[in-house]
Amino acid sequence: MMDIDEFTAIINPPDACILAVGKIAPTPVVIEKNIAVRNIMKLTLSCDHRVVDGAVGASFLQTLKEYLENPVSMLMYV
Repeated sequence: MMDIDEFTAIINPPDACILAVGKIAPTPVVIEKNIAVRNIMKLTLSCDHRVVDGAVGASFLQTLKEYLENPVSMLMYV
């Protein structure tokens, strides 16, 4: 909405984390030694480390990335 690539959101008490979502932009990437244009969106997770361990936050972002790249996987029961 604001045409922002990426930013860091500030955590407001009593929240423990906040997710900042940037815009989706066509970006050149290397795929199997070839250059291709893909839509890329940058996500930033700010965590209060008194409440949430950074490894837990990183795990959350990794899971979110997998779901965004393959939304059908959200429908599968594991």
